[in-house]
Amino acid sequence: MMKKKSIFASKASLVLFLCQMISALDVPLDSKLLEELSQPPTITRQSPKDYIVDPRENIVIQCEAKGKPPPSFSWTRNGTHFDIDKDAQVTMKPNSGTLVINIMNGGKAEAYEGVYQCTARNERGAAISNNIVIRPSRSPLWTKEKLEPNQVREGDSLVLHCRPPVGLPPPIIFWMDNAFQRLPQSERVSQGLNGDLYFSNVQPEDTREDYICYARFNHTQTIQQKQPISVKVFSMDSLNDTIAANLSDTDIYGAKPVTERQPVLLTPTGSTSTKVELRGNVLLLECIAAGLPTPVIRWIKEGGELPANRTFFENFKKTLKIIDVSEADSGNYKCIARNILGSTHHVISVTVKAAPYWITAPRNLVLSPGEDGTLICRANGNPKPNISWLANGVPIAIAPEDPSRKVDGDTIIFSHVQERSSAVYQCNASNEYGYLLANAFVNVLAEPPRILTPANKLYQVIADSPALLDCAYFGSPKPEIEWFKGVKGSILRGNEYVFHDNGTLEIPVAQKDSTGTYTCVARNELGKIQNEVQLEVKDPTMIIKQPEYKVIQRYGQVSFECIIKHDSTLLPTVIWLKDNGELPDDERFLVGKDNLTIMNVTDKDDGTYICIVNTTLDSVSASAVLTVVAAPPTPAIIYARPNPPFDLELTGQLERSVELSWIPGDENNSPITNFVIEYEDGLHEPGVWHYQTEVPGTQTTVQLKLSPYVNYSFRVIAVNEIGRSQPSEPSEQYLTKSANPDENPSNVQGIGSEPDNLVITWESLKGFQSNGPGLQYKVSWRQKDVDDEWTSVIVANVSKYIVSGTPTFVPYEIKVQALNDLGYAPEPSEVIGHSGEDLPMVAPGNVQVHVINSTLAKVHWDPVPLKTVRGHLQGYKVYYWKVQSLSRRSRRHVEKKILTFRGNKTFGMLPGLEPYSSYKLNVRVVNGKGEGPASPDKVFKTPEGVPSSPSFLKITNPTLDSLTLEWGSPTHPNGVLTSYILKFQPINNTHELGPLVEIRIPANESSLILKNLNYSTRYKFYFNAQTSVGSGSQITEEAVTIMDEVQPLYPRIRNVTTAAAETYANISWEYEGPDHANFYVEYGVAGSKEDWKKEIVNGSRSFFVLKGLTPGTAYKVRVGAEGLSGFRSSEDVFETGPAMASRQVDIATQGWFIGLMCAVALLILILLIVCFIRRNKGGKYPVKEKEDAHADPEIQPMKEDDGTFGEYSDAEDHKPLKKGSRTPSDRTVKKEDSDDSLVDYGEGVNGQFNEDGSFIGQYSGKKEKEPAEGNESSEAPSPVNAMNSFV
Repeated sequence: MMKKKSIFASKASLVLFLCQMISALDVPLDSKLLEELSQPPTITRQSPKDYIVDPRENIVIQCEAKGKPPPSFSWTRNGTHFDIDKDAQVTMKPNSGTLVINIMNGGKAEAYEGVYQCTARNERGAAISNNIVIRPSRSPLWTKEKLEPNQVREGDSLVLHCRPPVGLPPPIIFWMDNAFQRLPQSERVSQGLNGDLYFSNVQPEDTREDYICYARFNHTQTIQQKQPISVKVFSMDSLNDTIAANLSDTDIYGAKPVTERQPVLLTPTGSTSTKVELRGNVLLLECIAAGLPTPVIRWIKEGGELPANRTFFENFKKTLKIIDVSEADSGNYKCIARNILGSTHHVISVTVKAAPYWITAPRNLVLSPGEDGTLICRANGNPKPNISWLANGVPIAIAPEDPSRKVDGDTIIFSHVQERSSAVYQCNASNEYGYLLANAFVNVLAEPPRILTPANKLYQVIADSPALLDCAYFGSPKPEIEWFKGVKGSILRGNEYVFHDNGTLEIPVAQKDSTGTYTCVARNELGKIQNEVQLEVKDPTMIIKQPEYKVIQRYGQVSFECIIKHDSTLLPTVIWLKDNGELPDDERFLVGKDNLTIMNVTDKDDGTYICIVNTTLDSVSASAVLTVVAAPPTPAIIYARPNPPFDLELTGQLERSVELSWIPGDENNSPITNFVIEYEDGLHEPGVWHYQTEVPGTQTTVQLKLSPYVNYSFRVIAVNEIGRSQPSEPSEQYLTKSANPDENPSNVQGIGSEPDNLVITWESLKGFQSNGPGLQYKVSWRQKDVDDEWTSVIVANVSKYIVSGTPTFVPYEIKVQALNDLGYAPEPSEVIGHSGEDLPMVAPGNVQVHVINSTLAKVHWDPVPLKTVRGHLQGYKVYYWKVQSLSRRSRRHVEKKILTFRGNKTFGMLPGLEPYSSYKLNVRVVNGKGEGPASPDKVFKTPEGVPSSPSFLKITNPTLDSLTLEWGSPTHPNGVLTSYILKFQPINNTHELGPLVEIRIPANESSLILKNLNYSTRYKFYFNAQTSVGSGSQITEEAVTIMDEVQPLYPRIRNVTTAAAETYANISWEYEGPDHANFYVEYGVAGSKEDWKKEIVNGSRSFFVLKGLTPGTAYKVRVGAEGLSGFRSSEDVFETGPAMASRQVDIATQGWFIGLMCAVALLILILLIVCFIRRNKGGKYPVKEKEDAHADPEIQPMKEDDGTFGEYSDAEDHKPLKKGSRTPSDRTVKKEDSDDSLVDYGEGVNGQFNEDGSFIGQYSGKKEKEPAEGNESSEAPSPVNAMNSFV
């Protein structure tokens, strides 16, 4: 069904000459007109009547007004003229009446208290402001008073009085404690409107000494505090005890228990009270009651209901709040307090009075000379207000007489006014509760007509619809309006036109012949003016072929038509809707110029489709219903890939484009989603097909972009949901014309391979990028920053050119341009390259070494001049090596270590040095070519450190009361040995440790006989060496003095040792006990709470290899035997090694070294097998109990919450820095303790330096346990943390 709408022309934007009274004028809100017309003053902004100011800030009294001409301003203070020129503290803002009283520069706010009034005056009258009462805010201190403690019996009521100081405005009251926490309030304890704190009944928990009342004065942002009030509540039990203690046994004593009491009102007192409130304010009524249990308050209004939507209950229903009260809210309000024992009530008689409020406020009056008018001022209030009039701020009784005015109570009547009658009148309505003051001017204007509608304004309407032609006007007296059609047409009259009071001409039914020019004429006794507007009447828009009702089978195709006819000058837009909403966002919906097509219809497409046609003037629509029905049964559908397209045709051949079209093959029941177009270049790559583009399945033509000098063939592949079709037959060939290259080679670089050459390389253009035959390259170069000409050479289709005879390492500007037989490519961009590097010429100078401690040194050097580097500066290499140990005075094989420091570094750290040794080092600069000469060797020495553990400790010759100890000196004395320390203690049968004995032994001794020992007693020994720096790692052992009878056989696993590499570790141990034990190895990350990992050892061998370890990680390990009641060794800790320091020669790749290592490994394997066989043949008897049961009592684990480790310190700390895992008691030397081991702290795998030269690699180890007094960690400190404290 067709619907038709029309958009009407907009009506006049300004409504002119609406009458307030008969003959009164209303001035249009036209900015240009308002600027030209004279107008008496109007107050636009003023300060509030009661203006409380902050005495610390400047006082700003606002008074803004408008008028024509602009008004001048004056002020009165307390009824007399206020001469602001005589007061240096007072200024008036420019073009304003606002006063600024400067308080911040010496003025006092109290001196400016008073009543202020502003007058704005121009030649047409004077307007006045309200009386503005200025009062500075006050926040006085609390008066001093002595507060007695409140002692009250449990269950009684209590009132804590606040009595805040009188401030301006009144303060906000709240109660808090000494901790500035608000005191909790409830139905039992609450604050009244007067600020007092009321207790309906006190409880023991109310006892406290810090009930504090606070008064907050918002204007001055200050808070005053009352002295704390103390409350002590006596319970009946404690009171009876007190009485009993002061009376004899014969006296009758005892206080009554806490008794329940019926409610009594604490406030208000008595049975009735009165309350007066002003209209529009908030009415607050309060009832607080005492009683036990705590009373509940309920409110009612006698003879009526509490007003809905304006009534609220606060303070646990103790306060009734009614907002926006009116006279109807007067009456008796009753509060009822009730508990289980009874109730009480109080009646409050509320009277609502009213300050004056407007019924009709006087409005500005604009009159023409000779016209009449009235000003009406009507107000109401309770009591009824008194109305008085002023003229230009002067009481009208003493104002200059005006014969045209007459005062009649609340009305002023004007008759036959003249221009001199213009004035501003003030109406004052007042009663005992306040006043209202309103300004209203009478402006008598004599103005010739003005037409405000723009000239030649164009109006467009649709035929048979109304046309409204505006003629907004102004004049005084009010002009008469006439309309004409055409320039010389007659005045318009008759029923076919409607003339509105605002000047608008209405043509109710516009026809095509209504088109034309219309003239509006405005005239009064002061003049005449006219204006022309244009009207165009357009043909309506129509739908000449509407969409029709359709029934379509599911998966079919349907089309709706919507053919329109419209005015040729209007541009229509067509919108299709479905069920009054937007069409689904679906590719199946195709919107054409005059139709809507839906492909592959589904059930959800069922509905109403609407065609809407819009123009700027009208809108029409038509709709039709689509019903989707099920398709008749069909045979099973076979889905398959589409057949290939055919009949490929090339048309519109241009140099850089061609149009390709084709016919799709059968889609085989699955719609074609897209077509893929491929091309073959028969000239450059025959037989190779490349992807060109793809288009939607509904498209069978495509415009293809082509490149020059390519022999194109195209083929098309159809795609559906099943897959891709076979390619179509190739199209005919199309050879595009040759052209200049469009682009230049990419990735142009210039890097010298020798000190005297420059190798320029680039990525060649590929295939059809050449755009034509004869592809070549123009290579150009010139030295940068030298005024040289470009040197160029043209080379064949290659990707490299070598420039010889260049200076060493100088920058060059380089560019490579492609060209073919037809010309050059666009000008290429320039790149910067460098000629070849040469070895640096000079060595770093002023090499200095600062030894930080026994294992760490810092080396400094001066950078070499950049010109002598002769290449890209890559960094500096520090070569250093140990010359000899100062303790042994024996030279050893020299193996140089290398640390590399990237960039322009001038210092670096040398970690992992051996204590008490002599070292040499030199520094070399490195560029891309290699290393420069070495600096002169610098010799430095490391100070003494703590020694390693003794190399072995053996206990022999046990007797009834003596043992013989033998030991070997430390492998690494790290200084001059001063003595050995031996500690030992007995172990009883329950594995408890006895008293510890310590013996100091001279450094030149290697054995000792301990006598006077207990027979048949097990002893544990702790042995270590000392230098002047401190004690080294200890070695432990156990032994037993003999007895007459044979000892029982105790199985044990001892001397667990590890030899760790980067990712694996060799674990070996000694076993004493029954034969045929089955061993296992358990391990995990040291310090981790994860479960132990378990590896089974094949056979009864006493070694095992742990694989797959993480480099630079500390592990814990222990060995156990199956079937021996869970017997296992004590824990051992080792650390896998990080990446080794770089060497001058990679010895691991030398053939002789590989052969030597294989021979050593074979020899070790043979020795282990022999030891294993010998051990299994002969029985061994234990000499000590389980290792884990005999743990060192003085070695305490590190506290988890403490988190402290041994510090890496200097000589004053007397704490050694150790690296590597423990040294076992059988003198096995681990990899980390070897003289040849050093972690590479240069830029290796695991070590590197920060930009400031500080080391950030990994280097840590573990200490052997020692009997120390106190809680010390069994782990050695990490030098990473230590060096952070030094660098």
